[in-house]
Amino acid sequence: MPKIQASTALSRLRVLDLTRVRAGPVCARHFADFGADVIKIETTGEEDLGGARHGPDFQNLHRNKRSITLDLKAEQGIGLFRELVKTADVVIENYRPDVKDRLGIDYASLRAINPRIVLASISGFGQDGPYRARPGFDQIAQGLCGLMSVTGFAGQGPLRAGAAVADVTAGLLAALGIMTALQERDVTGEGQWVQSNLLQAGITLLDFQAARYTMSGEVPPQVGNDHPTSMPTSAYRTADGYINVAASGTAIWRRLAEAVGRPELIADPRFARAEDRAAHRAALADELNAALSKASSAQWVERLNEAGVPCGPIHAMDDVFADPQVQHLKASAAVEHPTLGTLNLLNQPITLSRTPAALVTATPERGEHTDEVLRELGLSDAQITTLRGAGVVL
Repeated sequence: MPKIQASTALSRLRVLDLTRVRAGPVCARHFADFGADVIKIETTGEEDLGGARHGPDFQNLHRNKRSITLDLKAEQGIGLFRELVKTADVVIENYRPDVKDRLGIDYASLRAINPRIVLASISGFGQDGPYRARPGFDQIAQGLCGLMSVTGFAGQGPLRAGAAVADVTAGLLAALGIMTALQERDVTGEGQWVQSNLLQAGITLLDFQAARYTMSGEVPPQVGNDHPTSMPTSAYRTADGYINVAASGTAIWRRLAEAVGRPELIADPRFARAEDRAAHRAALADELNAALSKASSAQWVERLNEAGVPCGPIHAMDDVFADPQVQHLKASAAVEHPTLGTLNLLNQPITLSRTPAALVTATPERGEHTDEVLRELGLSDAQITTLRGAGVVL
């Protein structure tokens, strides 16, 4: 049984986490939060964490996991990993595609050890093809997938999204793929190889923007805060800042015009139809900015919501976590760290009614559970000491 059980939902599963940086850890975190025994396998060499181990990023990504160290380049180290594969349901890795082949932990090799194993591989650009060997990073994928070409204001150059959206999406897609493979395994008894990559994750996020090209050959431009096709949907100026308004559809547009005290705009031929409002978006923005500048953001959010017009404030991060709905949703949760004390981390955003996720333990120190896991494999303390002396584990 897992030594850390955040939930009973996935407590029957053991996951071997070989991942680093973000996309892979996001995937593994999903299983840890729902109670799987996630064993994070860390290097015995110099740590390459992409940030401080006790920093917010690393702590947020690796809670609810156990940590062991293994030198996978050593014969004994890879032998111990293969013993763990015999006990596992899932292996997650985000090495460059050729690394697992060199280590002998590719899907064919793992399947020979355990036919039920599900291997999830997360890469920058796919496991094969002309970009297979390229290192993958979120911003590179954002540019390659087209996301930066539709983000930002026209004439001001490409703009990255303000978060690692390709990384996170690739990790979540891998988790979805793993769950699908596990469901299928319940029928056939066999695992399979799950793959996701940052490039397709970015294209997936583009969704209808990408479909505008695949369906009609239209290359979508940058339109700043405006919705690409449905107006008025944008960020509009108020007396003390900006608010978002999403008045798509004729009925909501009419409610908006009435609510801001400009009912005559409804009959204005420039704004009569949806396509007219999109074509005259700049003029429409001028009219709405002038009307909304007469009251504060908070006043307009209240008035427009009462009128049935979707709208909301534009929060900085401190405002986000002070928001009453965010607090109600428990978007952050506390966990105790033996050195850092109480940490507030991002909570698992998926809610299950009977077997919810929980934050039970903070991110472990490197190799904190090495002895514990090796004893579960049947190794004696003397054998573990010998391995440590040889540098196979720390």
